[in-house]
Amino acid sequence: MNQKVQAGFWEGERCEYCGGLIVEKKTDITRRVKKQLVLIEDVPVGVCKECGTRYYSANVLKIIAESIRSRNKAKRHISVPVYSL
Repeated sequence: MNQKVQAGFWEGERCEYCGGLIVEKKTDITRRVKKQLVLIEDVPVGVCKECGTRYYSANVLKIIAESIRSRNKAKRHISVPVYSL
C-alpha cells in the first residue's frame, strides 16, 4: 500500500458491541478477485480487546479496493494448499 493511515486512529475508541477498548494492530487479509485468491499484508485494523471484533477505517478500505483493482504487479506469489470436505 502506498498511502499511509493516520497513526493512533483507534485511540480511545470503544467497541460498538461490547464496549471493549479498540487497539490498532496489523493483519493480513485474503480476498477473492475473479476466482483468484489475493493476500494483502500488513493491513492496519482496529481490534476490540474484549470480543475481537475488527474495524477497518474507510481510508484503509479505499486503499485495499484500489490495490486490488490496480494492474500493478504483485509483490510476490505464494502457493496455497487447498483442502475439500
